[in-house]
Amino acid sequence: MLVKGLETLDLRVRRQTDSAAALADVIADHGKARQVLYPFRADHPGHDIARKQMSGGGTVVALDLGSREAAFRFLNALEIVDISNNLGDAKSMATHPPTTTHRSVPEEMRPSLGVVEGGVRLSVGLESLADLTRDVTRALDQA
Repeated sequence: MLVKGLETLDLRVRRQTDSAAALADVIADHGKARQVLYPFRADHPGHDIARKQMSGGGTVVALDLGSREAAFRFLNALEIVDISNNLGDAKSMATHPPTTTHRSVPEEMRPSLGVVEGGVRLSVGLESLADLTRDVTRALDQA
């Protein structure tokens, strides 16, 4: 099964990467997020390096909604995107790093790692981009 799945991996990751790039722009244009991090956006601190080293910007978009409360309102408003502490599936998922993946990291170290209380990491899957855009936009409206 694993080998069979590898046959379409390139196609799936390309679709996810294209959708992630589009969603990063949607989130940035919405105005609710203080910061949107996606390597292929010109405002990303590592943009030039990413463009030289990568064929695509990846499948994860990071955003800062300013507070834990806003991040939780956003996460709880999502209907298509699942909340998870694991990222990188064919299904779109979102996580709040301070309470999941980076919970054991001392609080004073988190900002240097880009882990902020209002932070959300969105791993973009294979769902329709139009559906994901509606879901994320509606959730941003409620954040």
